[in-house]
Amino acid sequence: MEPVKNIHNIQQLKIIGDARRLAILKLLMSGQETLSSLGKHLGEHPARVRHHLKQLEEAGLVEPTTTRIVRGFVEKYYTATAQAFMFTGLILPSQASPEDRAIIAIGSHDLALEFLGRQFNQLFHGNRSIYSIPVGSLEGLVALRQGLAHVAGCHLLDSASGEYNLPYIRHFFPDRLVRLVTLAHRQQGLLLPAGNPCHLHGIEDLVRDNISLINRNKGSGTRLWLDRQLETLGINPELIAGYEQEAHTHTQVAAAISQGKANAGIGLQASARQFELDFIPLFQERFDLAIPLEQIQNPGINSLLDYLSSGDFRQSVARMDGYNTMHSGEFISP
Repeated sequence: MEPVKNIHNIQQLKIIGDARRLAILKLLMSGQETLSSLGKHLGEHPARVRHHLKQLEEAGLVEPTTTRIVRGFVEKYYTATAQAFMFTGLILPSQASPEDRAIIAIGSHDLALEFLGRQFNQLFHGNRSIYSIPVGSLEGLVALRQGLAHVAGCHLLDSASGEYNLPYIRHFFPDRLVRLVTLAHRQQGLLLPAGNPCHLHGIEDLVRDNISLINRNKGSGTRLWLDRQLETLGINPELIAGYEQEAHTHTQVAAAISQGKANAGIGLQASARQFELDFIPLFQERFDLAIPLEQIQNPGINSLLDYLSSGDFRQSVARMDGYNTMHSGEFISP
């Protein structure tokens, strides 16, 4: 994946110049929404929202993520794209003080991080908010280095040391102090259609003729893990059908398998449960938040760390399949 770049697009600026589209984009920066839920938030009929949503999608500011059947109808979910977050200085509400400043989190996708954002935004009623975008662990660190984010989520295993994230922090920030805070430990594995009809048992089965993979995007920690495993096993990725078919989130991987677009993928156990898929455990990992030292005293970041260490967060996330929150909120020693 190419590094995140600054976006200067006049057409996009015109698109968000409309107050209704701006309101839609703000909602989608907070989390996934459907036409129906956007209509309820805005007090508008979904048909009116659809026109503005389509313009935002064509401008590259929002994108569909997945679909679900709700009361017999197919609901399509949307979220803001990485490009949208390049406009944060324009589209976020004016901040009266540092205490009200929004927190921009860019990096790897995680269901516990999504939960953290929702709960944090509700607790502070919009006075302090987390806006997150999943672009992959490596892209998150690039964005943090470029000053485009306050926090980066990452789960990068250094095969030489066996350590998560710290070697990458030293590489990306040789001249700056960046702290790592554990979000949670989580379980990843093979996501398969219910009943495992193809009888897969491990990574080596991905080369079979009847298997079609839905892969994660380049630069994501999950993709890097898979590539290392394939190299260790001596498997040429070109032999795997669907290897180039990419999804940016664990939710998208699970949705693709649920919809029959692929019959194998690597993702979170919690995502498998979400879509009632079979799951074969492969590895456990530590997911951290990388925060520059100068941001630690940001009142918003302080509040975020307080909630991350709270019993409410730990107990809620621990109920998600495959999550362990015993060390949530703890700083990782350099």
